Amino acid sequence: MTAPLAILLLVSLGGVGCLRLLARWTAVSARPFEVEPWLSGQLPTEHALSRHHARWYTASVVFLAFDVEMLFMYPWALVVGHLGPGAVVEMFGFLLMLLLAVAWARREGAFRWA
Repeated sequence: MTAPLAILLLVSLGGVGCLRLLARWTAVSARPFEVEPWLSGQLPTEHALSRHHARWYTASVVFLAFDVEMLFMYPWALVVGHLGPGAVVEMFGFLLMLLLAVAWARREGAFRWA
């Protein structure tokens, strides 16, 4: 076995060993927590790593859509005077697409919480 190949093998095995140790140290324990400093001292009703209801994910996506809309509108507002009426038409087209997406989400029941 040549020296570079042996070095590569040792480095690879060392890296795999480090990753296994890191995974063991950072793994989530199956036993419940003994000290719970949140909820103002009240006992929690569910585990901190439990899954949320699917409607929260939909609400998050709707929020991100409007958040990204604001990211597009700020630079547009800075240059709209230089670009002219075509930029206004394009922005209203963009807002219309977002409004159609919100109307579709409402029709699909994304905003119903019951």
